[in-house]
Order: sequence, then structure tokens, then C-alpha cells
Amino acid sequence: MNRKTMALTAAAGLLTPALTACGSTSGTGAGSGTIVVGTTDRFEAADYAPAPLDPAYAYDAGTWNILRQTVQTLMHTPRGGGQPVPEAAHNCRFTDTGNESYRCVLRPGLTFADGTPLTAQDVKFSIERVLAIKDENGPSSLLSTVDTVETKGTDTVVFHLKTADATFPQKLSTPAAGIVSAKKYDAKKLRTGFTVDGSGPYTMKAEVKDNRLVRAVFTKNPHYKGDLKLQNDKAELRTFDDSDAMGKALERGAVHMVSRTLSPAQITELSAKPPKGIKLVPMPGLEIRYIGFNTEAPGVKDKAVRQALAAAVDRNALITKVYGKSAQPLYSLVPTTVSGHVNSFFNKYGEANTAKAADLLKAAGIKTPVKLTLNYTNDHYGDGTAAEFEALKAQLNSTQLFDITVQGADWAAFRPAQKKGDYAAYGLGWFPDYPDADNFLAPFLEQDNFLGTPYANTTVRTKLIPESRRAVDRGVAGPAIAEMQDIVAEDVPVLPLWQGKQYVAARDGITGVEWSVNAISDLQLWELGRGVSG
Repeated sequence: MNRKTMALTAAAGLLTPALTACGSTSGTGAGSGTIVVGTTDRFEAADYAPAPLDPAYAYDAGTWNILRQTVQTLMHTPRGGGQPVPEAAHNCRFTDTGNESYRCVLRPGLTFADGTPLTAQDVKFSIERVLAIKDENGPSSLLSTVDTVETKGTDTVVFHLKTADATFPQKLSTPAAGIVSAKKYDAKKLRTGFTVDGSGPYTMKAEVKDNRLVRAVFTKNPHYKGDLKLQNDKAELRTFDDSDAMGKALERGAVHMVSRTLSPAQITELSAKPPKGIKLVPMPGLEIRYIGFNTEAPGVKDKAVRQALAAAVDRNALITKVYGKSAQPLYSLVPTTVSGHVNSFFNKYGEANTAKAADLLKAAGIKTPVKLTLNYTNDHYGDGTAAEFEALKAQLNSTQLFDITVQGADWAAFRPAQKKGDYAAYGLGWFPDYPDADNFLAPFLEQDNFLGTPYANTTVRTKLIPESRRAVDRGVAGPAIAEMQDIVAEDVPVLPLWQGKQYVAARDGITGVEWSVNAISDLQLWELGRGVSG
């Protein structure tokens, strides 16, 4: 997933009363019935993000964490992971051997939170709306294999696909396929503002200060009918300016749990000596970080430069210096814990291989040191990003093959510039939409990819991606997935650096913490309850 921090539009008449301060402890707190979760995700008003909570626009970890609680999908990932299971649907299945027709029958009696019926026509409307709007920053690419949507009666919807897509059930489990009502959403226009109308487990009320969402209060939806079992009647997502402020709020009991994003230093400290009444819980994690390249930019257009960078970088030293226990080296776009992973970059370049980097540049006739600026966002991925890029600069410059400078920018400026191709090299992160190797490859390599990269490989686009998507048994897709990883290592349109490890910190007495964040970093507030800690 793009996972950019979406900005929220400060539309008059749509905002509820603002808090007195970001991260304020007024209102709900540790002693009340509401379970409060802290986050450093930022939701800001900006021209480039007009409709952050619209499923046709939202495509980031923060806003999806709001939509997951409020907007229902036909399928969802079960508590323990694995293949998706019905949520708003009663049952779903492919109806042909070619995996090109997918039918879902809805649960009986579904309604939106306002009590109006939810029918197959609403599902059709919602999917066609995302495809019609096709916002350049939105998630429409996840539904790109949809050709037509057909309804049969009020409870059955059939998706006719352009090509075989065995990953389609997983795509239907994402907020890109969130079900909304034609009475509340325009078929061809994004819905600006902070309100969300869905049929999910909660309704949501937003509180705003200075055009920033500082608190989202979730109340149990009495009309909800689905597969999720709620362990609380009310939960709250509260935003903080940084990890330190969030951690202090946890210690004093103003919040009950924190997830995104604990700093590496906090994780180390909480592991060694957690404060009384607070526990650190390790969670499965599939976040990856990488350097992307505008392969038409003069400084990196020659593949040898990108290959030399891949050979010279020292992932282990980078992680030791900056991230410690919260990361591990990654030698492919596909994380080590995802089926189909191959260590393609290590197999081709090894680790911190300066001699190989020098040979690659010499063979291509490239004069050294190669001047290059690495661009990064200084307010989006947590406190370690600036230190990470300083460390990268130091280790690459120490080879005397490169003359690296680094430049940070706020996300509001960074992301549009990156999409326009203003940066030759830039740092980004990726949180998957669903836990399949396809979602770590296709979004970077297919046409209309989210990076906006000019890089195109015909074999990948016309043969390997379609071939991998034909296999319902994902093990059968292994050879095509492996070949794509090897092609990425050869051409280096992106350079994977590390895979993140997730940690959640929570106060004693809060149950369900181990289920509250899944492997793809989705917040599942309904799992949290109150009880006696083990």
C-alpha cells in the first residue's frame, strides 16, 4: 500500500469541536470505559489530500485504520492470518476454472449504520465508483482486474474479471472495496471532510484542531452484522506529534495501548526495563523500506549506478546503527516471511561489496565519485528516518565511489515531488494491502504503479504478473514470483533495505493486545477488551 499520511480537509460544517491540544488527556482516559490507542500517524488538511476518508481516495496505513473500523468489506483476513473469509458476505467463490468470475452472496439483513438496507447494488456502486474516480493517489489499481460487476437480485454480486486473478478475494478484503451507499456518496466525486458512513463494527466521530485530526472516537454500531466479534463498546484513536509524547501518555495512563510508531530507542528500553504495569508485545510485521529510483533521471539512468549502490550498501550496519531490534536486513521486495521470498539481491551482490560496486561502475565507464542526492520524508515514517539516511550517506561516501548528499522534506511536499519525478533517488516504505508476494511486486512493476516510475519490464508485465495471478495455490505461483524478484535485482528500479518488526506496548488489564494489530499493520480495535492480564 502507498501508506502515505493523508491530510484531512478542514471543510466548514463537517468538523466536530476541536480538542484543546493534540494528545490531550481530557475526556476519556485510563479510568473510563473507552479503550484509548495512541498513534503518531498524522492526518492533516492539505490541497493534495481532499478526501482522506473516502474509500476511493484513502490509501495509507493511518486512514485505512479508520476505515477498517467503520466500512465493511465482503471479505476480511481472519484473526490468525491466512486466506480471507467472508465478512459482509455470507459466502464467496470463483465460479469458473479460469479464476475470472467471482460471486458473493451477502449476509441476510445487512444495513448501514443509519439503518438503511445494504444490498448487492451498493456493492456494485462502491466498486464501480472507485474505478470511475480512479484518483491518482487512490487504491483503484487494486481493482484493476475488474471488468464488469453484475448483480442478481438484492443479495448476489458477480465480478467478471479481465484476466485470471487468484488474489482477488484478498483485494476484496481491503478498504479499496469498502461498501458505501449511493445516498451518501457521489458516484463520480470524492467525498471531502471527516465523516464516514458505512456498515462496519463502529461508527466514528472526529475531533479536529488546526486542520488536524487529533481524536477519532469509535462507538459500537448497533446495526452491525458481520464476522467480527467486538470486545468493547467504545474505543478511541488519539494522535501524538512524536513517539516520545505518545510513550509518556502511555506511562501516565492517558492511553492504554500504542502501536504506530514506537521509536527504536523506545523498543530497546521497553524490552530491557518496561515500566510497571506496561508490557511490550512483539507482533508479526511485513513493513519494508527501500530506495526507489526515477530510472530516467540522469544520475541513475545507467543501470550500473543502481547496481553499484545495491552492491555497496551495508544493511546490517545500517540496522545496527539506527534500528536495532525493530528491523532485519531485506534482500528482496518480498519479505522473508512471505511465501515465495528469494534473497535475490544478496545472491547477486552480496553485502557491502565495495569491490563489486567499483567493478560495475568501471565496466560501464562511469566516472567516480558518482554525485547523487537521496531524498527522504522527515515526518512520515518515524523518528529514525533522518538518522537512517545520514548513516546511508556515511557508508556510501566511505567507499569513495559515491558523493552522496541527503535531503529531507515534509510528506506534503515530498510525495507530490516524488510522484512528478523530481527526485532521482528517494526513500519510501510499504505496508502491504494483503499478505501475498503479488502485493510486494505488482504495485512497483505493473503499469500505473504507485511509484509513478518510468521503469517498465515487458516480461514482468505481460507474462509473469498474469502467470502468478492464475494460481489459486500460491505455491504454484512460486517460479514466476521468484523470476520477478531476480529481475528486480538485475535492473534495480528499487533497492530493498530492511523489513520491520512490529511492537505494541499496552497497559496491564487490556486484553486482546496480541490480536489488535495484524501482520499487515491493520489496527483491529474490536479485539481490545478489559480484564485481568496473564
